[in-house]
Amino acid sequence: MSSRLSRWQSLALYCALSLGAVGMLMPLVWMAATAAKDMSQAFRYPPELISQPLHLTDNLNELLRILPFLQQFANSLFVTIAITLGQLWTCSFGAYAFARLRFRGRDALFLLYVATMMVPNQVTLIPLFLIMRTLGWLDHYPSLIVPFIFSAYGTFLLRQFFLTIPRELEEAARLDGAGFFTIYGRIILPLSGPALATLGSFTFIWAWNEFLWPLVAINSPERMTLTVGLSTLQGLYNTQWQLLMAGALVAVIPSLVVFLALQRFFVAGIATTGLRR
Repeated sequence: MSSRLSRWQSLALYCALSLGAVGMLMPLVWMAATAAKDMSQAFRYPPELISQPLHLTDNLNELLRILPFLQQFANSLFVTIAITLGQLWTCSFGAYAFARLRFRGRDALFLLYVATMMVPNQVTLIPLFLIMRTLGWLDHYPSLIVPFIFSAYGTFLLRQFFLTIPRELEEAARLDGAGFFTIYGRIILPLSGPALATLGSFTFIWAWNEFLWPLVAINSPERMTLTVGLSTLQGLYNTQWQLLMAGALVAVIPSLVVFLALQRFFVAGIATTGLRR
C-alpha cells in the first residue's frame, strides 16, 4: 500500500513539475513565434501562435539594416567574456587567500567583503558613474568591464569549495618545495573544475543580460551592448515587437548554449560549496 501511495506521489510530483516547466517555456515559445511574424500578424486579434507566412528572415534582415546588430552582439560577447575571465581570476585568488592563507583579521575581512553583497547595485550607480567619468572611461569598454571583474559572491562560492579540498595535498606539495602560487595553480585550480564552471556560467549569464549599467555608461550605438541596443527599438508611441523579439531570440542563444554546456557542473559545484572540512 505504501509503495502504491509513493508511486502516485511521484506521479503527481512529475505532473506538477511538467506543468511548471511548460509555464516557464511559454514566454520563450511566444517570443520565437512573434519573431516570425510581421507587424500586422503581431497585433492580430485574437492572437495566433503561428502565423503564415513566416517572416523571421525578413525581420532579421531589417534588424541588421536599422541597428549595428552584429557589432553590438560582438560588444556583448567581448564584454561578457572579459568579465567572466576576470572574475574567475580575481575570485579564485581571493578565495585561495581566504581559505588557505593565515593572516591577522582574515575572517573579519572576509565577513566585511561578503557583507558588500547586501548593498544594492543602484546605490553604487552614481559613485561608479563619477569614478568612470573622472578616469575618462565613459562610453568606452573599460567602464563596462573593470568594475565587474571583482565579485564578493564569486569569492565566497570558491572559498567554500576550496575549504573542501584536503589539506594533505598541500602539505605533500610543500614537502616537495612547492610555494603558494604553485599549489594554487597546480593543485587548487585543477581540483576546482565544478566550482569554476558554476561561477563562470553564472557570471556569463549575468553579464550577458546586464542592462542598467551599460545603459548609463555607453552612449555610442557602435559601443552599446546588445541588451541596450535592442531597447532602442522601443519608442514612445510605437514598438516594433516583431523586430524586438527577433533580436531577443538571437540574444538568448549564448546564454542557452553556456547553460546547456555547463549544467552538469551546477549540482556538483553548488552541492559542495556549503561543506567545510
